[in-house]
Amino acid sequence: MDTQTPLFGMTLGELQTCVAAYGLPGYTARQIADWLYSKKIESIDDMSNLSKQARALLNEHHVIGRTPPQESCTSKDGTRKYLFATAHGQFIETAMIPTETRKTVCVSSQVGCKMGCVFCMTGKQGFQGQLTAGEILNQVWSIPEHEDGITNIVYMGMGEPLDNLDEVLKSIEILTSDWGAAMSPRRITVSTIGILPGVTRFLKECEAHLAISLHTPFPEERQELMPVQNAHPLEEVIDALREWDFSGQRRVSFEYIVFGGLNDSARHARELIRLLAGIVCRINLIRFHPIPGTALARTDEDTMQRFKDFLNRKGVLTTVRASRGVDIYAACGLLSTTAAGEKSSE
Repeated sequence: MDTQTPLFGMTLGELQTCVAAYGLPGYTARQIADWLYSKKIESIDDMSNLSKQARALLNEHHVIGRTPPQESCTSKDGTRKYLFATAHGQFIETAMIPTETRKTVCVSSQVGCKMGCVFCMTGKQGFQGQLTAGEILNQVWSIPEHEDGITNIVYMGMGEPLDNLDEVLKSIEILTSDWGAAMSPRRITVSTIGILPGVTRFLKECEAHLAISLHTPFPEERQELMPVQNAHPLEEVIDALREWDFSGQRRVSFEYIVFGGLNDSARHARELIRLLAGIVCRINLIRFHPIPGTALARTDEDTMQRFKDFLNRKGVLTTVRASRGVDIYAACGLLSTTAAGEKSSE
């Protein structure tokens, strides 16, 4: 085991392997997990119910592994964006979105993204690396709002979560286990553009909600917007979802950015109804936030409402997601750390 390996981000099973290697009692693993995920200590020496020998061994080989944000800024609507440095000197962004009843953290799972969706700033940044489970969870534990209680977590920040599925699943295991944060998986949503093997594995191994980035029901249009359509056609993803029951507490939803003159017609709405027939789901309509280098345009509000109303009348539950943090580039599709070195705190 490498020296100074972070403890934060380890599962109970990994901690058990760790303490066994040091000849420590098995119960030490659960004690460490409690300190890491329930008590939020700052140093190994704070683990007061561990023996001096145990703390000495841990200090020799490990660090806690949590790091504070480098910068932050606040939107006029109360959304807060944080900039974190990774272990390899790169940067990621995290958004905290408050409402009257919720505090939702939107976490990143990768540095940049390799999927190349044409409407997304993170996609234009390209891919720089994977985040560890600890780096994903650090975005939740190391912001000030964690002290007052985070109610929901969405994996909708930078990166494609199912392209880093091992670490994403590990982070959710820590969030939802009784030895971790003991959070209900029903308060966690993972978004994906539809990597089919990842979708299947996620549904088998995890109880969190799933959100599929759809954006158009027509394959030829989706291929222009999202290169993933070539490798994992939407119809195949939808067919895989039909194997699962979403009529209970677990939800599947579809994210649909509405582009003016491209995917906002009655023809698109009718095809959505056909495509999703038989699946208990919700469609979240999202306003497009223009980015450099794309000719895509935002639809008008009247068209958005007509689109929503048509789908609802036909029995497909559809809502319009509120745009939050637009003025600080924290809204959907705007996260990017290409110029992280030039950012300044507010």
